[in-house]
Amino acid sequence: MPEQEAQYTVRSLILTAVVSIVVTVLVLEASGRIDHSDNKDHVPVGTFEAIHVNPDQPFRMSHKASELHATCENGYLAIAADVDPSFRGILVDHKNRGVRCYRPSPTAPSVPDATESAEPADNE
Repeated sequence: MPEQEAQYTVRSLILTAVVSIVVTVLVLEASGRIDHSDNKDHVPVGTFEAIHVNPDQPFRMSHKASELHATCENGYLAIAADVDPSFRGILVDHKNRGVRCYRPSPTAPSVPDATESAEPADNE
């Protein structure tokens, strides 16, 4: 009995695998089994690098501005998106410690009061 030839080509097997993956994802999406979180609390705003700047050495940086801006929130540096200012995050170091947006004084408290940055109250 002669050996049977391959009934399926490699191309058809690859196509079948790709189609089955796409259909599986679509079925999971339609049935609600893939969770898309709208919670922005634990989403990183971005990844940043610090560039050490020496006065006698030039550094290279893109001339195009990013789509982010920095603000001071309760004494810490916050990064916010230009397109959605409510999407904001506090800048932290590798140990998850906040980066201050002011230079601390040896006699001042470690974090300024939130009332100091608020607008003054009206005295009646």
